[in-house]
Amino acid sequence: MDDEETAFDVTSMVFMKAIKNLHKYEYRGVPFSSWLYRIAKSELYQSFRDQKAQRTVNIETVQVVQVIDEIDQEENEMNRERLIKCIAQLKEDDIQLIEMRFFEKRSYKEIGEILEISENNAKVKSFRALEKLKKIFIN
Repeated sequence: MDDEETAFDVTSMVFMKAIKNLHKYEYRGVPFSSWLYRIAKSELYQSFRDQKAQRTVNIETVQVVQVIDEIDQEENEMNRERLIKCIAQLKEDDIQLIEMRFFEKRSYKEIGEILEISENNAKVKSFRALEKLKKIFIN
């Protein structure tokens, strides 16, 4: 989402919904931020549906090095550009898993809570998404 105004609107909606539903929050062993993240994900997807916007990842602000290390490739600008193109070829669910695990540095427990799946399932799905990325990256 590159439109700054839309980003501000979505952020406002997230916090309005969080405040409105604060009484429904239950501690489940993961940070409060995971609950907020789930609200944010819902609002962001709604915004995408409403605007039929194309999804983008701001790769400039994330640690690409860890993903490249996972793929076992030499760290350089060519690989960075290649990685961006490879990520764009993944399905939305796989991109989300890679973003949460490597760019946001979330634990599998947090990812599971956000996606409403088990921690083990979050590990499996993250591994599969990374394997898909590796295949695209290597070919």
